[in-house]
Amino acid sequence: MVVTDIVEISKTKVKVCVDGDISFALYKSEMRKLAVNKGSEFSRETYDTIMNEVLSKRAKLRCMNLLKSRDYTEHQLVTKLKQGLYPGEVIDAAVAYVISYGYVDDIRYAKSYIEYAGQNRSRRQIENDLLRKGISKEKIGQAYEQCSRENSITVTEEELIHKLLEKKHFDRQNATYEECQKMAGFLYRKGFMLDNIYRVIGRAEEY
Repeated sequence: MVVTDIVEISKTKVKVCVDGDISFALYKSEMRKLAVNKGSEFSRETYDTIMNEVLSKRAKLRCMNLLKSRDYTEHQLVTKLKQGLYPGEVIDAAVAYVISYGYVDDIRYAKSYIEYAGQNRSRRQIENDLLRKGISKEKIGQAYEQCSRENSITVTEEELIHKLLEKKHFDRQNATYEECQKMAGFLYRKGFMLDNIYRVIGRAEEY
């Protein structure tokens, strides 16, 4: 294994490239201590020390510090560690570590988000939000099942539609066909189910 490049990141830190395809960040003091120089060869022992001791400990600590301020999904933690130039094997081990202690739980995260966002967002909007956060459809479904069993979703989709119509001062009784059609399209784009939209603003056959 050969150090093919060393790129300065800051006054105290550098990016070390090994064999052209492995890269990670080290503090300059660590680089000097481990005798890491451009063009020098890496022993397997030195590489293992960097991965299993230096970077592994740092990645776990990074995860713990992030989780002090708020919850993260597995995907969000992976993204943060990638931004810190941690190698894949180190990222996997650090995320597995915090998961093993229950600090990260995607189903719990999804459940909390559903209970919070369910007060003003449709299920489809919530599902799309959670998918963007890297939570799988399966885990989102499990979170919804738990919320349903616990009756923790207190607002139905039809009630949300009513609230939106009130907010927009929409008068179904006096609205024209075109206005109802436009509102139905707006609600559908918001992620509400057509059946619920029709039940609130009109019958399906009208559209």
